[in-house]
Amino acid sequence: MNRIGKYDLVRVLGSGATSTVYLGHDPFAQRQVAIKIAFPEILRHPERGRLYTHLFMNEASLVGRLAHPHIVQIYDAVVDEELCYIVMEYVQGGTLEACCDEKKLLPVERVVEIAFKCTRALDFAHRIGVTHRDIKPANILFVGDDPVSGEIKISDFGAAIVDHPDRTQVSGVGSPAYMSPEQVRELTLDHRTDIYSLGVVMYQLLTGQLPFQASNNYNIIYQIINTDPTPPSRLCKQVPQVLDAIIARAMHKDVDARYSSWEEFAHDLANVFRQKKGIATNVLSESEKFDTLRQLSFFEDFSDVELWEVLRFAHWSSVAPDEIVMRDGDSGDFFCFLVDGELKVTKNGRMLNLLTVGDCFGEMAVISKNMQTRGADITALTTSKIVTVGGDALRRASESCRMHFYQAFLEVMVSRLALANARLAAL
Repeated sequence: MNRIGKYDLVRVLGSGATSTVYLGHDPFAQRQVAIKIAFPEILRHPERGRLYTHLFMNEASLVGRLAHPHIVQIYDAVVDEELCYIVMEYVQGGTLEACCDEKKLLPVERVVEIAFKCTRALDFAHRIGVTHRDIKPANILFVGDDPVSGEIKISDFGAAIVDHPDRTQVSGVGSPAYMSPEQVRELTLDHRTDIYSLGVVMYQLLTGQLPFQASNNYNIIYQIINTDPTPPSRLCKQVPQVLDAIIARAMHKDVDARYSSWEEFAHDLANVFRQKKGIATNVLSESEKFDTLRQLSFFEDFSDVELWEVLRFAHWSSVAPDEIVMRDGDSGDFFCFLVDGELKVTKNGRMLNLLTVGDCFGEMAVISKNMQTRGADITALTTSKIVTVGGDALRRASESCRMHFYQAFLEVMVSRLALANARLAAL
């Protein structure tokens, strides 16, 4: 077989019990794709065929819905009696299974980074009514040759709960070692089962061991329900105790004592970097950057996808006290956000304003054709962190991202006009 539908088949990438995955080429979109083709005889199996067909249909139903930078996108699907295949984003790299060996563990900060990105991706899925239900290292891919630096993407939503909980979906799917207590008991599930499973993944990536180990699934299930795992820091001295607490909460046996939302989980992971509790790193992590922007009112209406896009083209820098950030009369095709510290705005030596965390400045030179020179000096009062966005980068941004920037600019200008009016009224 050299072709299926409109897609050219290049070579086999892998084969499992129910399907073969091919590297394919989409001649219309001019891109490489991964094509999962189900074995027809498997789908007609007298005992398991109904389950396999359901899983395939489940994944096919998500075509076009999982548009997130950290989720493998599903582009197309065909499901009929004779032929079933799903066309997905092709990710050239590997899975995190290779990083679960005690001799090949990732740096602690990288594990936190991966977990943070997974929380944001799974929160996106949860908001559109999808619970993955099979989070494990084999379903988390990294792009490229190096898991330390490659981007990550969550794959395989075949076992997902889509749009509503359904107890009939629970039996026969999932990986016992990563299942939550409510999942092994076949209770109704929600997003908190994925939170538990991601906690297990973190545990394994940090220690090279699963939290519960036994010779058979029955004993593993008993431990999941009845015993507490050894804290990761006792198994690996590089793991700070703050991560013990985060993983323990994510893996709490009582679902109501677990993280109630992905935002809570993500916030605690970002704080590990922000507070530098036991992790040696001199770079600003992507999780910290993302969480910093997410907390600014300017980005309140930006989706996660748009915020990750901003991170890709924004430049982060630190300025020292008394350093001039913008100079009166200079030209410039960029604008900035203050994310830490304080800046002052002066004109001819006279103080006009004080900029604090969250303030946007310099945007008029980008959005106005007639005001491309700076109208004041902006100087650091304290050591400050600044995010800079170039005009060219903004103009090349996606339409939705660009629209949200301009909407936020309007809010900024309205606030400034209101402040100016209030000052005039007080004179």
